[in-house]
This record gives sequence, C-alpha cells and structure tokens, in this order.
Amino acid sequence: MNTGNSVRIDEQVVLVTGGARGLGREIVRAFGREGALVVVNYRRSAEAAADLVRELGADRAVAVRADVTDDDEVRSLVEAARTHFGRPITTVINNALADFEFNGDARPSPETLTWADMEGQLRGAVKATLATTQATLPGMREGGFGRIVNIGTNLFQHPVVPYHDYTAAKAAALSLTRTLAADLGPDGITVNMVSGGLLRTTDASASTPEEVFDLIASGTPLRRAIEPAELADAVLFFASPWARAVTGQNLIVDGGLVKG
Repeated sequence: MNTGNSVRIDEQVVLVTGGARGLGREIVRAFGREGALVVVNYRRSAEAAADLVRELGADRAVAVRADVTDDDEVRSLVEAARTHFGRPITTVINNALADFEFNGDARPSPETLTWADMEGQLRGAVKATLATTQATLPGMREGGFGRIVNIGTNLFQHPVVPYHDYTAAKAAALSLTRTLAADLGPDGITVNMVSGGLLRTTDASASTPEEVFDLIASGTPLRRAIEPAELADAVLFFASPWARAVTGQNLIVDGGLVKG
C-alpha cells in the first residue's frame, strides 16, 4: 500500500476531531466522498455524529465520543477506531474547537482577558493536538505512513478582530506543527496546518454580524467569505499523494485576504 510514502485517500483511516458539526462535518464529508474510512469524533453532538455516519454509511464511518483534551479518552478513541476498522488510524485532522464564539462584541478585552481564557484555548488547540498525535503515532509508525493536519486561523497574520486567547493558541499550534514536522518526517509522517478566515457559516461564526462578513469579503480578491466545504477541500490536499513532499507548512485558505 505504501509506495514512496504515498497512500491514496481511499486507503486511509481518518480521524476528524470535532467532526460532527460545522467545519468538521464538511471535512468528514470530503474524506467520505474520496472513499476514506472516517472516525467522526464528537464530545456533545451524539445525534449529529450519528446522522453523519448514516449519511456516509456504517461500513465507511464510525462515531466515537471523546474529549480530545483528555489523554485517556483519546487513547480509548484510537483503540475503538482500530477495533472497528481492523487497522490503525493513518490520518488525523485536529479540528475540534474549544468552546468559542466569534462575536467581537463579547470577546475579552485586554483589561478583562484572564489566564483561564488563554488556558482554555491552549488546551483545545495545543494539548488536544499533542494527545491525538501521541495516541496515533504507534499505528502510523507501524505502517510507515502518517498525515496530521491541524486547523489554524489567519487571525495571527491579520487580526481583523483581536481574539487574544483564540489567536494565541492557534499561533502556538502552528509552532507545534512545525516542530512535530521536523521530528516525525523520518517516520514518513507529515504535519501541516490549514488556516481559514472567518467561515460562512459555522456554529462558532453564527453570531458574527453580517457587516463583518461583508467587510472581510470586500478585502479579498474573490470578494466573498469562504465556506467550510472549500476549506475542507484544502485539507484533502495535505492528506493526498500530491502533498507527499510537503510538511511543516501553513496553507491559508481565506479567498486571498492574507498574503503569505
């Protein structure tokens, strides 16, 4: 199966954290469309996860509950996925978002920001990525192949709204992406990030005023906000054979708002 560290998407077992709703749901659908076996991770959205499994087919997808900031729950998730599909997870999409709402009026200001705010986002963006990486590494090394794709943000390049806690955590996740890429490359494992702008529309962006979407869209060459399915397609690239020589990179998918 593994030729030149290249495995077709339809031969991969893909874990999508936070996969039941929003961007995660579109990432699950994208991999399902390409024939992958998909593990739909969820924390509270059991019904949405079950609906998604029915949509893809029980032979191609399985829903597994886990809080991905909890090491023990992540290890149990990985074991359950291997038992269900009879082979280890090859590909991890770290998409789960700690409880957050893109509402500039409600965001913590520099005067009200607390370390608890920061810590919550760091747990979701960094601790969870470390947990899923450590839990899936044995299986990836066993097959000599692995793909890890972390979901980031363009806000640390262009803080159109200064969400301090969320943005700092995603910046830390990019650093972890690059250091993991350096360490895991010899094992045939690539680690990359896909950074979106404000997506139209997910649960997290549902409270964003329409004028903010319009402002962002007006600054892009495409003159529109990006949809979750469009970012999901970019995630597929990093998992595909076409990206076999790409690691430690951050691909910005925001309609051209941020350059580089």
